[in-house]
Amino acid sequence: MPISPDFTSILTKDWEINFLQCYPNGYLKYTDLCNMLQLTAATHSEVGGISFSDMQEFNQAWVLSKMRVEIIKLPKWKDTITVKTWIKSLENSRSIRCLEMYLGDEKIVGCETFWAVFNTKTRRPEALALPHEHFEKYPNENATEKEFSRIDISRSKELVSKKTILLSDLDIVNHANSVKYLEWCLDYVAPKNITNKSLKSFEMNYLKEVSLNDSIEIEKSISQNPLIFTISKDEKVCFALELDF
Repeated sequence: MPISPDFTSILTKDWEINFLQCYPNGYLKYTDLCNMLQLTAATHSEVGGISFSDMQEFNQAWVLSKMRVEIIKLPKWKDTITVKTWIKSLENSRSIRCLEMYLGDEKIVGCETFWAVFNTKTRRPEALALPHEHFEKYPNENATEKEFSRIDISRSKELVSKKTILLSDLDIVNHANSVKYLEWCLDYVAPKNITNKSLKSFEMNYLKEVSLNDSIEIEKSISQNPLIFTISKDEKVCFALELDF
């Protein structure tokens, strides 16, 4: 697509929370929070001419490598929230994108994401083939108090589940969708720790992709705070999640 005449380097988009996106307590699910953030990022890439469709001309796609989310409070059913996003850096195959969620004028969520350009045929990272100079970069504008980091996966863990990747787990890039990893892990958190809205932040590291029919193992740390999950395939860690309550 050509660059939209409505393109701006900072984009804001409104979303209304519907009941399908909420836990039984009426507050937004953490998985749907991530979906909203990523859909807003996708909208910005579309109006800026670097969307999935644009990149597929070169067999490229954006894939998520790291994500940190800091939560001040969660929105609830029927709330209308605003997500704001901008690019902090973009060079060669890597980009850092920031996002913030607002309820009215109040910031309620901050998020920092790290993306890589991925060749969908070779399944390897490579430099972005499309121009992006029209995006102003904001290297000093942060959305979170802490930057994303490498999660410590050396802590003692226990196996909580084994799973085979199904068609419903896949996205348009033909691998397990990034939010699915979070969903699989949160299913093994005590429900009260989710519904009491005590989760202050969470961070995700995506290390290797998993695909249809792959067998994975989900492990959870013995220590409870921070609570760390890993997802492994063939004894190699593909994903790590850190939950801070």
